[in-house]
Amino acid sequence: MKFEAELNFTKDLLTNFHLTLTLVNIASAPPSLSLDLGLRRLLFPGFDYGRISGMLERFCLPDTIYRMEDLSLCHYLLFLIPDENEKIYAIIGPYTLTAVSPEALPDIFSGFAHSPDVLLQLEKYYQEIPLLMDENRLLTLVYTLGSRMWGSAERFSFQDTPDFTVADYPFPRAASAAREMPEPFLSMHVLEKRYSDENELMRAVAAGQNHRADVLLNNFTTRQMEQRSTDLLRNAKNYAVILNTLLRKAVESAAVHPLHIDNISARYARRIELCVSPKAIEALNRDMVHHYCLLVQNHSLQGYSLLVRKVLTRIDSDLTSDLSLSAQAKLLNINSSYLSSLFKKETGNTLTEYVNRKRIQHAVFLLNTTPMQIQVIAQHCGIPDVNYFTKTFKKFIGTTPKEYRDSIKDRAKKN
Repeated sequence: MKFEAELNFTKDLLTNFHLTLTLVNIASAPPSLSLDLGLRRLLFPGFDYGRISGMLERFCLPDTIYRMEDLSLCHYLLFLIPDENEKIYAIIGPYTLTAVSPEALPDIFSGFAHSPDVLLQLEKYYQEIPLLMDENRLLTLVYTLGSRMWGSAERFSFQDTPDFTVADYPFPRAASAAREMPEPFLSMHVLEKRYSDENELMRAVAAGQNHRADVLLNNFTTRQMEQRSTDLLRNAKNYAVILNTLLRKAVESAAVHPLHIDNISARYARRIELCVSPKAIEALNRDMVHHYCLLVQNHSLQGYSLLVRKVLTRIDSDLTSDLSLSAQAKLLNINSSYLSSLFKKETGNTLTEYVNRKRIQHAVFLLNTTPMQIQVIAQHCGIPDVNYFTKTFKKFIGTTPKEYRDSIKDRAKKN
């Protein structure tokens, strides 16, 4: 297929924004229900998706990108790929430009026979379809793709068109028409896709893959949220609470101790309730995903034995306590030599080396973020002997704490 690399790249890019690019080869398989999640068959019982191939040939001229709006207020972009050897059409969509509330559905579909079950499926449909607040970004992407395929912007055009896929369709649409109870394909597909996306996001967070998780979060932010309340802010907060719960379970699966999970979860629960707009919630969601990924990167205990996990958790929870080998072994009621050998085998460090590194890392953080005196910082890091603290700091960082703080001040002056 001509322009296969460009189209595959565009498809991957659109997928990250919850948009679908479907290729329809006239000579092979026709479009399926996945094109619109079965919406046309829901509205037109027995709708034949195979007829769309013929309609594309009939209505779509070469060298033209069509922007089509269907009867459900959903939009598509479609065009014939410029290839003299094959007749392949590209369809991007569906997507909406405005939020569609459940209350508006009877009016939008007033010309169709519908039942409460149909309206429920339609409500699920709009929860799955991406809502674009700025269509210009998508149009710019498609414009760039078109320039690449046709050679220049002057060789193709954009054109708006009504939905020709249902033109002259013989099935009745009157509200009084008798109808059988529709199969719940649409709502089933929506729920399956939503759970699949949630699981994929949780896997990314459990692996600490921040960039991947941020991309997957778009699958949530581009959807129209289920309206569980007439208050848009409350709806946004409810979904943020759900996201917080999903992220908690994700990092728990990565063997992060509940001590750390509970701390971050409680903090974001409070921040969610303090947000004053859906836009603030959206920013908070991204921040929340980022920090849960960091939690995995810094505190995941996967691959460690239960004994070593307990030691590592105690170190993370209180650097000022007695973290010596003898104290740890006594708490765990095991032999010191055995614990020392096990810890070195699993972490690659002696217990003393590991504890000192953690304490100095915390010291670096405090030197960068607080004006506390060095002797106070030493106490906060569990090394009350300032001379030993300075010696240990220099071993790991290469400078004394005072020299490190002076270097911070010098950088600040230059900036």
